[in-house]
Amino acid sequence: MQQIKDDIGLREAQAAVDRWITTVGVRYFSPLTNMAILAEETGEVARVIARSDGEQSAKPGEHLDLADELADLMWVVMAIANQHGVDLADAFANNIAKKSVRDNERHRLNPKLQDN
Repeated sequence: MQQIKDDIGLREAQAAVDRWITTVGVRYFSPLTNMAILAEETGEVARVIARSDGEQSAKPGEHLDLADELADLMWVVMAIANQHGVDLADAFANNIAKKSVRDNERHRLNPKLQDN
């Protein structure tokens, strides 16, 4: 079984996903299959939140584990990124920079977000 430390960066996490998929998992699923799995995992996160924070109640015996479902979601995002040659560390840093410029004043000046 592959062991990784608790606190790893995005590049190391992507590499760990790749190592697991290409050894234990044999190969990557097709990009289309991974897109379907992304939708499935997103639904599982939604199911947990609907039951923990929303009006739905858990079914008898239903196990709600948001952390595990979020990790599943991260896994498939990393698999998709690997398949498409996307370095998520770079992509995330660029995304933060983009939002920091584009939304510098936007949310602070949004009257809908002001405390009453």
